[in-house]
Amino acid sequence: MQKAHGGSRRTAVRRALVLLAALVAVIIGAAAPASAHAALLKTTPGEGAVVKTAPTQVELTFSEGVLLSDDSVRVLSPDGRRADTGKPHAAAGGAQTAAVALRSGLKDGTYTVAWKAVSADSHPVAGAFTFSIGAPSKTTVALPQPEAGGGVVGTLYGIARYISYAGYALLVGAAVFLGVCWPRGATLPPMRRLVVGGWAAMVAATLALLMLRAPYANGGGLGDAFDLSAIRDVLDTRPGAALLSRLLLLAAGAVFIAVLFGTYTKREDPVERQDLAWGLAIGGTVVAGGLAATWAMSEHASVGIQSSIAMPVDVLHLLAMAVWLGGLVALLTALFKGQDTQGIEREAVRRFSRIGFGAVVTLVSTGVYQSWRQVGSWNALVSTSYGQLLCVKVGLVVLLVELAWLSRRWTARLGEAKRTTATTAVAKVPVGARPEGDGERADQLARQEAALARTRAKKARDADPERTGLRKSVLAEVVVAIAVLAVTTVLTNTQPGRAAAEAATAGTVTAPATTTPEPLDVTLPFDTGGPKGKGTADVTLDPATSGQNELHLLIIGTDGNARDVPEVKVTFTLTAKKIGPLPVTLGKIDTGHWASTNVQLPMPGQWLMAVTVRTSDIDQITETKTVKIN
Repeated sequence: MQKAHGGSRRTAVRRALVLLAALVAVIIGAAAPASAHAALLKTTPGEGAVVKTAPTQVELTFSEGVLLSDDSVRVLSPDGRRADTGKPHAAAGGAQTAAVALRSGLKDGTYTVAWKAVSADSHPVAGAFTFSIGAPSKTTVALPQPEAGGGVVGTLYGIARYISYAGYALLVGAAVFLGVCWPRGATLPPMRRLVVGGWAAMVAATLALLMLRAPYANGGGLGDAFDLSAIRDVLDTRPGAALLSRLLLLAAGAVFIAVLFGTYTKREDPVERQDLAWGLAIGGTVVAGGLAATWAMSEHASVGIQSSIAMPVDVLHLLAMAVWLGGLVALLTALFKGQDTQGIEREAVRRFSRIGFGAVVTLVSTGVYQSWRQVGSWNALVSTSYGQLLCVKVGLVVLLVELAWLSRRWTARLGEAKRTTATTAVAKVPVGARPEGDGERADQLARQEAALARTRAKKARDADPERTGLRKSVLAEVVVAIAVLAVTTVLTNTQPGRAAAEAATAGTVTAPATTTPEPLDVTLPFDTGGPKGKGTADVTLDPATSGQNELHLLIIGTDGNARDVPEVKVTFTLTAKKIGPLPVTLGKIDTGHWASTNVQLPMPGQWLMAVTVRTSDIDQITETKTVKIN
């Protein structure tokens, strides 16, 4: 019966692990290519715009700061030749803009702008759009597909990110579990391997991220990961500095581990042990908080609204995650591997239960704030990839809390572990001992006796229903926790809901226009109420698209003839984007005729055009009309 019970348990565990591996593979596979994080809000010239004369530069404006490289903005003529000159640079709008100068003497036709950059939260963004000079034309340039953050490099980068999160949780959570909940467990090799394994996983993943960073951001191949000059360039960026800081903190973490499993466990004097415990607590908190800060300083928390609040909140969120999830793995290991040393004490389990409850409260409170900050609206919660993934994560966390509640019930019923006779047998007859005689036969007998002792110990362990129930519930918690980590990894690589909404509002890149836009003609009757105060204002806007336009204004009297007035004004306001009013500088051309050849409208949309006419010193009126700018 024992054999059948053990076989069924192992089968269930194997099935759970296979299902979990498939889930993690699907989730991480969905993370590549990376979604954009900095939304492109507007371009000058606008996408699809037709300008009369060649602009001196191309300018892009993003929703957050971007990091530029030498080929971040490339402008290609209709025959595919480079039309830009010099290096891309930040424009008047600061780090949220990118501009590149254009060559002089550009011919008429359709030009393609291909751009790529690294957003302030460390993720690569890319895209393309077109504009035309004079009139649209055929072009030999195809709109390039974004390559940064995708392919094999993007997949490996996502896997390394997951391993770094999992390693952090294991390192911090297991260390807290052994240092606070179960100090005796620090003498057991399986428990030591958890902490050391988490540390090693973080080191390996951080080195991989540092090497893959350049091809990940620039759209290069796997061979570019070994380019030393590219790695040096990465170290000059904020993500590279964060990864380097993580490595330095991990070096300090190695010292912490050496003291925890060396000097601390060997100390017998209570006073010295307590002093050393305080030192480990302070040093460990600094290292754990510093490691969490390397994510907070370079990812979502560092950009957007309330970043000064979001970064420390993100550090707390990561610390709580690690204490809870890593502690669960440590508790599960103690429940399965601690039977040969009397098992884990009831008080140690209850102590972790209290710590875990505090971690869950911290996770929920910080998670609610971060969700509001990143999603922005109820609509974005269901209409964006970030919001949908967040719903999945919330569902998994709710399931995890339910399992934790079940574990707390088993903990409340838990009895104190008892030393079994089988354990005593193991102590009396270790592997390799020779009770009587000499030679191979005595060794074989000793190994058999040790195997029997271990079997008796496992049988005694499984005979305890409370501990068996606790092991099963904690195992289920660990399985769900690994899935939560996978979803979290994908979330950090997905465009937040606020940015996605901004990108959708700003519009998307379209193909080159095939026809010349029609000019906009608007007639506005006016009556200022004074003498000769009646008439019409005829406005022509050509080509009525985003970018540069030409405006003509005619004032016509009641007799049908053009006539002068003391003053006329024209403004444009894009209410939906809170842009404007943008005044138009008018020059008098002829009787009743004013014009401007440089009316800049930064983006398409429903603009409110306001025309003010003054017919005397005191008689004035403003007429408005909503016009569509393509």
